Amino acid sequence: MTMYIGDLSQRKVAAVAGFVYLAIIILGIFAEFFVRSRMIVPGDALTTANNILASEWLFRIGIASDLIMLSFDVLVAWALYVLLKQVNQSLAMLALLFRLMHAAIYAATLLLLFFVLLMLSGANYLAAIETDQMHALVLLFLHGHSYGYDLGLLFFGLHCFVLGYLIFNSGYIPKILGVLLISASLVYLAGSFTRFLFPDYIEIISPIYVVSLIAELSLCLWLLFKAIKFESLDDAAH
Repeated sequence: MTMYIGDLSQRKVAAVAGFVYLAIIILGIFAEFFVRSRMIVPGDALTTANNILASEWLFRIGIASDLIMLSFDVLVAWALYVLLKQVNQSLAMLALLFRLMHAAIYAATLLLLFFVLLMLSGANYLAAIETDQMHALVLLFLHGHSYGYDLGLLFFGLHCFVLGYLIFNSGYIPKILGVLLISASLVYLAGSFTRFLFPDYIEIISPIYVVSLIAELSLCLWLLFKAIKFESLDDAAH
C-alpha cells in the first residue's frame, strides 16, 4: 500500500528528495572545489585577491550555486521529514531542525563572500583602506567563511546522526544507509571540532570527508532510482 501525503505519494516524495539531493551534492562540490579552492591561496592575500578579480564572474556563480543549494536543502529537509516521520515523528522533526539550522548558518556565512566582492569592487568609500590592508581583509573574510562553513557542518553532522538512526530503524530503507550516515555524522563533527580546537590539523582530517560524500551520495541515489515501497506501520505489522 502506498501512503499519500496530501496529493503526493511517499514514492514521489522520495524521488524528488533524491533528485534534489543529487543537485545539492553537485552544486556544493562545484562551488567549494571547482571555484573557491582554485582561487584561494592560503596565506597569500595578494594572489588570492588577484585570482578573484581575474575570475569575478565565476566567483559570483559559485555564490549563486550555494544559494540554490541552500534552497534545495530546505526542500530535502522537508522531504526527509515526510519520509521518516512514521518511524519517530519527534526525531524526524529534530533531524529537520538540525538541517535547517545548518542551512541558516551557512546562508549567513555567504555574506562574507559578498563582503569579499565589496572589498575588491574599487568603490570610492574604500579609498581610505590601503591596498595591502584590503587584501588582508579579503583573506580574513574568506577564513571567516571557512569557519562558518564548519560551524554549519556541526549541525549538519547532528542531522546526519539522527537521520541515520531513523533510517537504520525504519524497516523500509536499507540499514547500511543508516550506518553510512552515522559514520558521516562522526566525520562532520570531527572536522568541525578540529577546525575550532586544532585548526593547524584541518588539512590532515580533510581526506576522511570522502566517507560523508559516499554516505550522502548513496542515500540520494537510492532515493532517486529505487524510491521506496512505502507502507504504513500498521500495514507492515500485518
